[in-house]
Amino acid sequence: MDDRICVVGAGRMGEGIALSYVHAGRDVTLIDIKPRSPTEQTEHDARVLANLQRELATMTRLGLLDAAQAGLAMRRVRLCGRDSAAADLHGARIVFEAVPERLDAKRDAFLWLAQACAPDTVIASTTSTFLVTELAELVAGPERFLNAHWLNPAHLIPLVEVSRGPKTSNDALQRLLNVLRQAGKVPVQCAPAAGYIVPRIQALAMNEAARMVEEGVASAEDIDTAVRLGFGLRFSVLGLLEFIDWGGGDILYYASRYLSAEIGPRFAAPDVIARNMEQGRNGLRDGQGFYDYVGVDVDAYKLKRLGELCKRLEVMGLLPRFDAAKAAAGSNRTGS
Repeated sequence: MDDRICVVGAGRMGEGIALSYVHAGRDVTLIDIKPRSPTEQTEHDARVLANLQRELATMTRLGLLDAAQAGLAMRRVRLCGRDSAAADLHGARIVFEAVPERLDAKRDAFLWLAQACAPDTVIASTTSTFLVTELAELVAGPERFLNAHWLNPAHLIPLVEVSRGPKTSNDALQRLLNVLRQAGKVPVQCAPAAGYIVPRIQALAMNEAARMVEEGVASAEDIDTAVRLGFGLRFSVLGLLEFIDWGGGDILYYASRYLSAEIGPRFAAPDVIARNMEQGRNGLRDGQGFYDYVGVDVDAYKLKRLGELCKRLEVMGLLPRFDAAKAAAGSNRTGS
């Protein structure tokens, strides 16, 4: 087997995965398996290559690579159709499936991969719709199959949610985790559950934001500003469960009781919050919550997190400045 990554499906997700690996220094075969006429195939390939070049140009403008590196990265991509992919697939240790989110398309892809890939090739579906337990039944050798849910834009967002099936081998899991880390990705593992982690949380948040517009609570612009400068900033430093521990689980419990009474039962806290309160696991001040803080230098931990927040504020030009009000007042007087 060689060092090539194969990506089956040349749509937006397939392109993003390909970009991740060519940027990281790996050769990638991007495979379009949809049947097309010669003219359609030529037009499709031209679009895909143009998309890749455009994204690499954007990465260049962002300072992620220079023009020469963008050219080198582009040369690491081999775009091909089903008929000319056999040798690359047979030699690949990892194959990402990124075909459209239709069960018939997945079934067709897995049947083909069973014939084209070596028996121990790890196959990872990038699906955001189906669970690994559903798709594993379609794969010959379910012990080498997992879900690897990338987030768009795949070549920039570091997180990949990995879900293994009941028959997935530890070897297949570790090989996938290793190859994700090679591209600078941060894999997290989750059980086969609808919505994975991020889509499940963000669906609730997005629906609530839309509901507030519908109810006239605030404008779309003000809600989005609040999310960017309040919600998003804090949770880019503290995870949601870490944030509960930081403020106290009991605070969330009583806030949830108020909101559920005023707005609706969707704001009721889950039972684990009440259980933690009963067990004296309210977070930092108790030394335990969702995390265990026994032996942790809490002051140093807090300082580290606040430092991370300040770095984000600095990048955004929003870091509080000493005597800023005096400077603003002086500027106003000068302007008048």
